Amino acid sequence: MMRLSSHTCLTWFLGAMSTLAWTCLIPAPEHAYASVSMAPDAGASASQAETRKVVIGTGSDYAGHKWKETAPVLAEALRKDARLKVDVVETPAFLASPKLNDYNAVVLHFMNWESPDPGEQARQNLMRFVSNGGGMILVHFACGAFQGWPEFEKLAGRVYDPKLRPHDPYGSFQVVRTGVDHPLTRGMQPFETTDELYTCLAGSTPIEIIAQAKSKVDGKDYPMGFVLNYSKGRVFHSVLGHDAQAIANPPVAELFRRASAWSAGLTPVSESAKAKPKKIAFLAGK
Repeated sequence: MMRLSSHTCLTWFLGAMSTLAWTCLIPAPEHAYASVSMAPDAGASASQAETRKVVIGTGSDYAGHKWKETAPVLAEALRKDARLKVDVVETPAFLASPKLNDYNAVVLHFMNWESPDPGEQARQNLMRFVSNGGGMILVHFACGAFQGWPEFEKLAGRVYDPKLRPHDPYGSFQVVRTGVDHPLTRGMQPFETTDELYTCLAGSTPIEIIAQAKSKVDGKDYPMGFVLNYSKGRVFHSVLGHDAQAIANPPVAELFRRASAWSAGLTPVSESAKAKPKKIAFLAGK
């Protein structure tokens, strides 16, 4: 007759007890779980997930862009991912401050239309921040910030060109994913939004276009969202977000939320992931 060692018997016993506990919904011994794989939860508390600090820089824009209305809506959208700790600073001059380095990502939500840009120190500080691994997100007319600074095109990927047709008339249009598989748009469906479809971006820096829309004026496709790397930094640029209503549109808000997480070094989480039950892989006896 084959004799079983005490270790073999103990392993078999723990495996059987764990299986019984699972079947009967009784808590199994902690060591009986070989692996636990849970779907990420965008609503997880800060104590349950790694956090990142994001600062929204605003406070100046073209008169038709009401930053005092849009910035709070944008901040609220980002805060729905509890991993993101979001501050709003109402002066672009903040970019010159060493406090920028307290954050993992910066959102540019300004355009120095009539006021001067934040200055040389801000330009160099922003460039170092992103180059060293900080994330950057550009919203709507931030493409027109830092006019006359050649390096900004390399940072932003594309910039506002005043010689081009600015945008389609304000109205509804559909935004679709491109053929690029990227975590920012993975799983997102085409969506309708009411906004300005920008047609005024120019530049030659290599970018990956991940979302686009077709102009009702000229029938051409224009980028609505694209990504690039600037040295060690991740950059997301979207020309969506003309007004509070446009930013509050759920898929637009989700796109900026995903982008902020991704730019700050986190895995983007979709809205649908919140509703999915957590999957637990249970292996007994190890």
